[in-house]
Amino acid sequence: MIRPVHGGNLAWAAALAGCPASAILDFSASISPLGPPESALAAIQAHLSSLTAYPDPDYGELRTALGEALNVDRDWILPGNGSAELLTWAAWDLSKLEATYVVTPAFGDYSRALSAFGAQVLKCPLELQSLDAEAGSRLVTDDLSVSNRSLVSPSLCLPVPLAIDAHRRGLLLNNPHNPTGLLFGREAILPYVKQLGMVVVDEAFMDFLPPSEQETLIDAVEEFPNLVILRSLTKFYSLPGLRLGCAIAHPDILRRWQLQRDPWPVNALAAAAAAAVVRDTVFEQQTWDWLPVARRELFEGLANLPGLQPFAGAANFLLVESSMSVSSIQKSLLERHRILIRDCLSFPELGDRFFRVAVRSRADNLQLIAGLSEVIRQLTVVS
Repeated sequence: MIRPVHGGNLAWAAALAGCPASAILDFSASISPLGPPESALAAIQAHLSSLTAYPDPDYGELRTALGEALNVDRDWILPGNGSAELLTWAAWDLSKLEATYVVTPAFGDYSRALSAFGAQVLKCPLELQSLDAEAGSRLVTDDLSVSNRSLVSPSLCLPVPLAIDAHRRGLLLNNPHNPTGLLFGREAILPYVKQLGMVVVDEAFMDFLPPSEQETLIDAVEEFPNLVILRSLTKFYSLPGLRLGCAIAHPDILRRWQLQRDPWPVNALAAAAAAAVVRDTVFEQQTWDWLPVARRELFEGLANLPGLQPFAGAANFLLVESSMSVSSIQKSLLERHRILIRDCLSFPELGDRFFRVAVRSRADNLQLIAGLSEVIRQLTVVS
């Protein structure tokens, strides 16, 4: 079976572990362990009768609900079959520019989407340097030096200087950054919005931060017609199987995308569930209360294991540097404990010495720490 590029490939993990997929404890996909919310399940149940009709191609109710949740006029919102579908259309627009800056390591789907349309990519690498937990994780390039002790970087300077014809270039950036978890301040990104021809900010993990801590650029979209924000609804609400996402951008951009794509990209049950969950303020608060505590405990547990250095992050996952082969750790974890972690082989800048783990429930996190402790001890003896 082909090695997975993304997290969450339980069929591959089960084949390696020799067990049913349902027996795998999955830390590879950064999905909230609190969902799916009851509001989503109730909405799906209530709309089963809608399966006999095509969805509303305008998605009026869904766009209204998303507009209320994001404080944006519904005409500036386009629902999609996950943010991955909308990333494809954003890459289509970026490919028309001279080149696109991508901060690396980067989510692998960026390469897929940009290469599909022959876009020229200018990589802007972040060099990771592991420091102790008290000093905080640090990311350094020739022109970028930021500390995420507070989880927010004070500045963002791309390693590739802006050209005189900057309006012919674009930027694709995720914030919080995947896989490092770094949260870039909005004031650090805005200068590039003002100079570049198009800026696409993938905020797939932004909703894991409470509103007072978010660095979203959604409220800047109306001022800058070259700015596109992508949002995922599957990670926060634990609904990856429904495929839900949305783009926030100028209506002219969204109308153009709509004309090019399948007229019904979001099925009726997914649309109903999405409209329900974005109004579920109780579930939102539960998530914001749970994550900081669980993430801190997981960080401390990982930091206490020999040979591992986790990086502080603002999302619901942690990047971890390892002194030994992650492929060996991953294989042993699966075979001995049926636990799946996300290797970073699909991130060329990271390779076999880094892995990423989702923040799960306290019991699951403790199981991961125990499993890693045993596997590292065993691999150390063998080596």
